[in-house]
Amino acid sequence: MSPYQVCVCFITRRNERGTRQVLLGRKKTGLGLGNIVGLGGKIEPGETPLEAIVREIEEESSLIVDPAAVNEMGFIRYAFPHRENWSQDSTVFVVDAFSGTPMESDEVVPAWYDVADLPLDGMWDDAKYWLPQVLAGETVHASFTFGEDLKTVSESSFDPA
Repeated sequence: MSPYQVCVCFITRRNERGTRQVLLGRKKTGLGLGNIVGLGGKIEPGETPLEAIVREIEEESSLIVDPAAVNEMGFIRYAFPHRENWSQDSTVFVVDAFSGTPMESDEVVPAWYDVADLPLDGMWDDAKYWLPQVLAGETVHASFTFGEDLKTVSESSFDPA
């Protein structure tokens, strides 16, 4: 069975003090329930990853992003050998221009976090390995295998960008 295709985006801004922040959301349903995650989801048949992330951002937060402002930052393969239907391939995006105000949806409760103080303990275990670098402008090409507990990374590998 081939992993399903997903996308995730990290929306950034500068707050009134000039501090760089990222919009994350606490998952209310589905895979990762309770975790703090980037906005995103499954790529629908016929959609490109870019089309999917623009749609997902609006569905999950009510924010509108211009596809031309969205930057692709890499690709991550997630393997869950103890629950194969969770395995997925994710295209990673960052965007720093949007319109609107983040609103809670059926899927996530959005909140702004300082990039210098990411809530990594509340996120999927893999985020600590790559999210700070992506938010610093580096691309990521990686694979993560999760252990039997379905929460902890048991293996990881990084490819040169």
